[in-house]
Amino acid sequence: MMNQIAVIGSGTMGNGIAHTFAQFGYKVNLIDINETSLAKAIETIGKNLDRQIAKGSLTVDEKENTMSRIVTFGDLKSGVADADLVVEAATENLELKLDIFRTLDAYTPAHTILASNTSSISITHIASVTKRGDKVIGMHFMNPVPIMKLVEVIRGYATSEQTTASIMELSGRLAKTPVEVNDYPGFVANRILMPMINESIYTLFEGVAGVKEIDTGMKLGMAHPMGPLQLADFIGLDVCLAILNVLHDGFGNPKYAPCPLLVNMVRAGRLGIKTGEGFYNYASGIKDAPVSSKFDN
Repeated sequence: MMNQIAVIGSGTMGNGIAHTFAQFGYKVNLIDINETSLAKAIETIGKNLDRQIAKGSLTVDEKENTMSRIVTFGDLKSGVADADLVVEAATENLELKLDIFRTLDAYTPAHTILASNTSSISITHIASVTKRGDKVIGMHFMNPVPIMKLVEVIRGYATSEQTTASIMELSGRLAKTPVEVNDYPGFVANRILMPMINESIYTLFEGVAGVKEIDTGMKLGMAHPMGPLQLADFIGLDVCLAILNVLHDGFGNPKYAPCPLLVNMVRAGRLGIKTGEGFYNYASGIKDAPVSSKFDN
């Protein structure tokens, strides 16, 4: 039975994961070396719970109980010492994740399951730096975590049936719908999503249509709730580029090569909503953000 959860990383995904576990009755240690980030995460969780109260899906008492279950830690060793499950939600960087999992393997109890929220990095590779490959698994939540129902449960090469079954059951207890997938580049969601986003960027890059036209076409013609370029902004263009590079490197197939426009926008620091500008300008609401001529062919 899992009671104590540790979440590593207090950014958008990490605070959403902590929020969700705490709301469903689990004790959560939220870990980040940056105290400012931890404070911001707690503030964000509070605001998101307030939104649920405003919508009538949560009571004030339930908010208070949820917040009381979250304890913040600036030290990883202390934060994971009593964990039944650790969910790593750090930056999508292979070397960073490998370092974290080496440390987790050394400082967590033998029974602890080690999960990564990675959206594309190999679970098998991550597990290889531990002595408990059978207890390493992917638990890929979607953003925003408290709202989105899907969890990709990714089995590495050594992940056991018991570990997989435990995480599938746990995901259901969080009112999520788990989908079990095997460990190949991009898993399922991003292997399908990222080529679509990349093709949308190529469509803009080649002058076929503008930002709003592409997004409107996909929303109204394909019943997508959000256009692919706006979705890329919300994911983060740097994250999109990183995932495409994983796909390209992993499969060696040129169809996954990132569009030059995406590469240039990331180099220029136009990463989407988190920097205030991507395909849209978020400083004064969502509006067209015409691509500068310096990004053209």
